[in-house]
Amino acid sequence: MDGISLGLLTLRWNGLLIALGIAIGALLSAVRAKSRDVDPEIIFDLFLPLAFWGTLGARLWHIFTPSFSALELGLTTRYYFSNPIEIAAFWTGGYGIAGAWLGGILALWYFSRKNGYPFGELADILAPGLALSQTIGRLGNYFNQELYGLPTTFPLKIFIDPAHRLSGFETANFYQPLFAYESLLNFANLILLLWLSRRFADKLRHGDLFLVYFGFYSLVRVLLEFLRIDLSLVAGVNINQAFFALVFLGAAVSMLLRIPAVEKTVKSL
Repeated sequence: MDGISLGLLTLRWNGLLIALGIAIGALLSAVRAKSRDVDPEIIFDLFLPLAFWGTLGARLWHIFTPSFSALELGLTTRYYFSNPIEIAAFWTGGYGIAGAWLGGILALWYFSRKNGYPFGELADILAPGLALSQTIGRLGNYFNQELYGLPTTFPLKIFIDPAHRLSGFETANFYQPLFAYESLLNFANLILLLWLSRRFADKLRHGDLFLVYFGFYSLVRVLLEFLRIDLSLVAGVNINQAFFALVFLGAAVSMLLRIPAVEKTVKSL
C-alpha cells in the first residue's frame, strides 16, 4: 500500500513520514528553546519560512541537478523549464537536501537579522531537531523504493521491484538500503548533539552545535555517495558528494578555528 486513501486524495507514506519528521523535529526544537530561556514561539514563527524556503531550495536543487532515475523519466532541467508548471508538481520528480539546507539557512539568516536574534543560537536550537526530522523522514524512501545502493548479498538488504531498478541493474534483486544507513546515522548525529549540548553546556559557543550537525551529516553523505548508484552528475562530477565534501571541510575548519589556542594563534598572525 502506497499510502492512506481519502477518496480522491491519497496521502503517501513518503510524504507523511517527511511531514511527521518535520513536526516532531519542530517540537523538539521548541522544547530546547524553552530549556535555553528562549521563547518557544520563535520556533513556530520560523516553521513556515523554513518549510517554504527549504522545500523550494530542495526542489530547485533537484531541477538543476537531476539524478539518473529522473533523467530516465525525462525529467531534465530543460524539461522543467519547457514545462514550468511541473516545477510546482511536487509529487513528480524529487528533492535535494543540499538545496533544502541552502534555502533554510537563507530563511534563518533573514529571520535572525529581522528579529534581532543571534543566528548561531537559533541554529544550535534547531540542529538536533533537524537530525531527528531526517531520521524519520528518510524512512519514507523505503515505500518509494528509492535511495538504495549497489547490489548486495549481505543480510541487511532490500528487494527492489524491477520497475524501480536503474538501467544496467535489471538483473539484480537485492540492494544496500542506503536510506536505512542514513536514518541510523542521523539518529547517531541526534544523540551526539544532545550529549554535547548537555555535557558542554557551559563551554559551547553559539553555532558550535550547528557546525557539528553540518560536519557529521556531510561526512555521512560523502561516504554513502560511494555506494549510491542513482547519482546526480554535473559536468561528470557527483554534485552531491562534491557539495557535502566542501561543507564538511568548511565545518571542520570552522570548528578548528574556534579552539581557543588556535583562535588566539590566528589572531596574532
